[in-house]
Amino acid sequence: MTVLLDIKNVTMHFGGVHALTDVSFQVITDEFLCLIGPNGAGKTTMLKAITGVIQPQKAHITLNGKNITKYPTFKRIRMGLALTHQIVQPFYSMTLKDNVALAAGHGRIRNIFGAMVSSGRCREHERALELLDLVGIGEHADQPASGQPLGILKRLEVARALALNPKLLLLDEPLAGLNQIEAGRLADTMALINRKGMTIVMIEHNLSEVLRVGKRLVVLDNGRKIAEGMPGQVMHMPHVRAAYVGKEAENVTA
Repeated sequence: MTVLLDIKNVTMHFGGVHALTDVSFQVITDEFLCLIGPNGAGKTTMLKAITGVIQPQKAHITLNGKNITKYPTFKRIRMGLALTHQIVQPFYSMTLKDNVALAAGHGRIRNIFGAMVSSGRCREHERALELLDLVGIGEHADQPASGQPLGILKRLEVARALALNPKLLLLDEPLAGLNQIEAGRLADTMALINRKGMTIVMIEHNLSEVLRVGKRLVVLDNGRKIAEGMPGQVMHMPHVRAAYVGKEAENVTA
């Protein structure tokens, strides 16, 4: 097994609020890791620390063996991180295809000379169509993002992230706001993407889908890691059941 992302002793305090305290875990190449916990557990803060949106008071973070602890967000993205947001923010005036093609052309944006000598965006559009098909919305490629239902926009968000050719895909509550059927189908799509070789870390409150598609869990509570392991084992730990879902866990089968 190869460690792709190594998180050590991440500590982040906002004034008197201890958002994260000495949290450590690893992400193995090709795995599907779910980061779970109750509201306020520190999950989103951890994603922000991984992507460089915030700088913790203490941390040591390596990606593919490279220390990225002090790197700004744009440099971490170039090294292989991609993040989808819970609140989708596409370019609504553009088609789904153009939304993804724009992300696929990120290399041209950072290379001015390459952008000047480039002719057309055929390659980016081809890649966009491939990714839209992969996430299950290829038939909507030429439709504008404006007016699309949330389920399609969530999948568009994933396609745009994949267009960056990441080594690690970070998903921030991708199933939020979806009904049971839509959530299940999108979770299946995430599992398919993982089987095709994409390493995934997902924050998600939909416990039934987490247990169905996740391969390993890391559980946070009050800014501390309280458990880590296989879903079935973790969800049978009394302190996890009490912290994460309380009495509701009595009806959960892993």
